Amino acid sequence: MIKIRNIERSYKSKAGFTYVLQQINLDIVEGEFITIMGPSGAGKSTLLSILGLYDHAWEGEFHFIKYGVHRLSPEDRARLSKRFVGFVFQQFHLLANLTVAENLDMPLSYRDIPKSERQALVADLLDRFHMVAKKDLFPNQLSGGQQQLVAVARAIIATDMNKIRLR
Repeated sequence: MIKIRNIERSYKSKAGFTYVLQQINLDIVEGEFITIMGPSGAGKSTLLSILGLYDHAWEGEFHFIKYGVHRLSPEDRARLSKRFVGFVFQQFHLLANLTVAENLDMPLSYRDIPKSERQALVADLLDRFHMVAKKDLFPNQLSGGQQQLVAVARAIIATDMNKIRLR
């Protein structure tokens, strides 16, 4: 569950403050898919950076699951992000010197998860995404669509891992 109230984000310039976001209110329930649309410069990427816990220079209230993000320290926000947030970037940002399996393992390696459990999670995701045969390939050996699929799998592996652990 995400609930944001009166989120504002501005940048200081020579002319004063330029507001990119003003009084944004939004509720997203678990399992809901949303689309953020608007013209260039409307603040879509800024809003995504806030929702993804990457941007901390905003004002307002932000509740994520059971946490009041607006009250958290930068360290606690980083821990929350590492545990629950996955992003798919336009350029995929796969690590060129890592195989598909290693790219999927990478976000899990930042957590206190035993290697055997990480390997099982990666194997399960490779199977669910029908990529087992590609596990030992490097990003430059994949098509653009396959790279995108790996990026999506990498973004959701932490979310799936949290659901598995909560059962």
